[in-house]
Amino acid sequence: MQKKNLIYDGTFDGFLSAVFYVFEHKIGDVSIRNGFDVQETMFSENETIMSEEAKANRVWKGLKSKLSAQGSYHIYYAFLSEKPGVENVLLDYIRYAFENTNADKDYSHPSVLKIAQIAKMVGREKHRMEAFVRFRLTKDGIYFASIEPDFNVLPIILKHFKRRYADQKWVIYDIKRHYGLFYDLDTVDIINMDFPANFDFTKTNSDYFADQEFEFQKLWKDYFKATNIKSRKNMKLHVRHVPKRYWKYLSEKQPD
Repeated sequence: MQKKNLIYDGTFDGFLSAVFYVFEHKIGDVSIRNGFDVQETMFSENETIMSEEAKANRVWKGLKSKLSAQGSYHIYYAFLSEKPGVENVLLDYIRYAFENTNADKDYSHPSVLKIAQIAKMVGREKHRMEAFVRFRLTKDGIYFASIEPDFNVLPIILKHFKRRYADQKWVIYDIKRHYGLFYDLDTVDIINMDFPANFDFTKTNSDYFADQEFEFQKLWKDYFKATNIKSRKNMKLHVRHVPKRYWKYLSEKQPD
C-alpha cells in the first residue's frame, strides 16, 4: 500500500482537521503536509483535506482534556515554528497523548521531547518580538512596525500588543510571511498589504512617516547614548540578548 500524504491549507485548524481524518479513517502510514510546501512524490498518494472548524475543535478539545495547559501550548507553539516535517512529529505526539496519561511530561518519548524543544525556541522568539518591536508613526496617524521573525509568532504576540498599546492604532507586519496585524482601537484584524517596489522596511522615509517620528527617533538615540557606559560595555553579552539580526529594525541602532 502506498504511503498517504494528507495536504492541508497551512492553518492550525487545517492541521487539526487532517489529524481528525487520520483518526477517523485509522490511517497508519501517513504524512501530513502543508499545501504551500508540498512536493510531488512518486510512491505516495496525495489527498487534500479541507479545513473544518468543527472537526478541528473536537481534536483540540480532546487534546486539552488529555494534556496540561503547558502541553497544549507546546503543540500550538511547535506548529507555529513552521519547521519542515513538524506536522508529523506533532501527529506522533498527539497519537501518544491520546493513548497515554500525562504524555506531555514523558520526555523520554522522542516526539514529546522534540516538541517541547521547538516550543521553547518559539517562546523565546515571542518574548524577543515583544521586546524588540519598534513602532514608527505614519503620516496617516497609524503606528507601524515591521518584523522578520524566525517563526510565525504574530498570533501569539497579539494579546500583548493589544493590551499594551490599547490607545493607539497600530500595524505589526511580518515581512517574511507577507501578512500583518492591524489594531483599530477596538479589534485586531489580519491584513495583507502591497508596498511600493522601492519601500525599505529598515528606513524611515519622509514620504510615509510623520515629521514628529524623526524627532522622536533622535530623542530615543540620544537617550541610549546618554545611558551607555563605555567602560562597562560588553558586546558579547549585548549580542546574546539582542541578536544582530534584529538590529536593522531597531531605531536606536540606525546611523545618525
